[in-house]
Amino acid sequence: MTKEAVIVGDLKLPFSHAVRVGNLIFVSGQASVDLETGDIIGGSFAEEVVRSFQNLQLILEKAGTSWENIVKVGCYVRRDDDLPEFNRLYREHFSEPFPARTTITNCLPPSLLFEIDCVALVSEAS
Repeated sequence: MTKEAVIVGDLKLPFSHAVRVGNLIFVSGQASVDLETGDIIGGSFAEEVVRSFQNLQLILEKAGTSWENIVKVGCYVRRDDDLPEFNRLYREHFSEPFPARTTITNCLPPSLLFEIDCVALVSEAS
């Protein structure tokens, strides 16, 4: 089985935004960054979550799938105090049946408040 990289913009770091293997897309951690330059875009917790979700959506679309096909997410929240707001925002963007989810707190550098990665299904014909 072959691996196919999905890159958005001019990625300068040694990783792919996503990798497709068969009918699965593995998306690298997405934070509040400009996908073209890799520059971090700071903001409130909610702003960073929404921008991270938007980046995830763009990468999924480039990979030939969509938000609705996400089956597993990993969420990284810098501060425990942001968990209630995170869960509110998560419910606004995901619907039942919710993807399988792991959420880890207190694990990000000071420059980031949130990061998300995922695994999604994609049609073999895509």
